[in-house]
Amino acid sequence: MLTIGTKAPDFILNDKDGKSVSLSDFLGKKVVLYFYPKDNTPGCTRQACAFASAYDGFKEKNVEVIGISKDSVSSHVKFAEKYNLPFVLLSDPERKAIEPYGVWQEKKMCGKVGMGVVRTTFIIDEKGIITHIMPKVKPDTNASEILEII
Repeated sequence: MLTIGTKAPDFILNDKDGKSVSLSDFLGKKVVLYFYPKDNTPGCTRQACAFASAYDGFKEKNVEVIGISKDSVSSHVKFAEKYNLPFVLLSDPERKAIEPYGVWQEKKMCGKVGMGVVRTTFIIDEKGIITHIMPKVKPDTNASEILEII
């Protein structure tokens, strides 16, 4: 798992429009990088909608919000359109960012054990350094907690 004060691992992933996006594209801005399990599931939808509701507050503070899951680009398009999500969603089916950030972990669901994305949020400063790590965040309050920190 990554630690506070370390350089955030860079990555190149496709956004919902199929455009390549790199974390280094956002140097000079604070970044809220949140990993979530799956589009259109109850918790992930609540978390995304909370970020959408708070989005103006992030923009006022020059903070970029980026959500990453294993979902496909086409899934992200539908998810973003359905809930009017104004921020960047990145597709990581090969876990190019998910694994370096340490969020691919063993999970228990319905009595079964398997691997999956653990809902985790990272705050990265203008120089690409991790300043906060929030593991196992609550979907409803994650965005407002981050606004208080920033």
